Amino acid sequence: MTATLSILIYHRVLARPDPLFPHEVEARLFARQLGLIQRFYAPLPLAEAVQRLQDGSLPPRAACITFDDGYADNAQVALPLLQRHGLHATFFIATGYLDGGQMWNDTVIDAVRHAAGPVLDLREHGLGSLPIASLAQRQAAIATLLGQLKYLPFARRQQLAMLIRRQAGATAGPGAMLSTAQLRQLQAAGMGLGAHTASHPILSTLPERAAQLDIANGKRQLESLIQAPVTLFAYPNGKAGRDYGARHVAMVKRLGFKAAVATDWGVARPGAGLDLLQLPRFTPWDRGRLAFLWRMRQNRRQAHPARPDAG
Repeated sequence: MTATLSILIYHRVLARPDPLFPHEVEARLFARQLGLIQRFYAPLPLAEAVQRLQDGSLPPRAACITFDDGYADNAQVALPLLQRHGLHATFFIATGYLDGGQMWNDTVIDAVRHAAGPVLDLREHGLGSLPIASLAQRQAAIATLLGQLKYLPFARRQQLAMLIRRQAGATAGPGAMLSTAQLRQLQAAGMGLGAHTASHPILSTLPERAAQLDIANGKRQLESLIQAPVTLFAYPNGKAGRDYGARHVAMVKRLGFKAAVATDWGVARPGAGLDLLQLPRFTPWDRGRLAFLWRMRQNRRQAHPARPDAG
């Protein structure tokens, strides 16, 4: 059987279901998925899997668990479940949001969640007038706004997120991101920690120097906090050719990372086509056991996506 490496992406594991995001992974579902990974796959720490890809010792159906961004529930909810199953995960941290920061998308979500009235009028900001009377309308408004803001220049995106919050009459919600103490709790538990830039920009929207600085700062800040080398990286948003390109892969290489993960579907395989600085990852969204396993199997059959030449 050909050895393949499936790398799974998670962001949050909620303590309980959120009606506004019914498809978000919560504790019970995550525990079920961990059981399936444990039973049907060969789970490995990502750093070990990278080494075994190189030396040819990767087992069939190898799998790694990764988390992006650095949410507090990674330590509060996901970590105890990982420990209960004896599994390892690697957490990619956007260092600029530790200790009380808030990512732009969460600012928008909180604003729409707490906005009063049947309509959120954002016409003066060029974002239209969005009905929010029902749960479905709030979900649609969030999806619309995130889509409108996502690829704007970084500073403009941040500014509009704050303007939306002000217009909605919402205040900053409770801190959703890891504290430094929680980050060190993950480290003390033996989990992997990787860099995810400092401010989580879409690298392709930044000038080259700013992109390199954000990647370098995220690495340096994380190494300072955990007092250990950081050799793994995750591209923010992570679609090859759209969110990052060949020049960003070259930056990651120059900064000394040994491996980096994207968000294009597929699996990594040992051999000539292996690119350790653009490892594919995916998120199986199915909630049922058989559907989850089927999606994992389909992903193993994915051809490698077209990727920019690392140069």
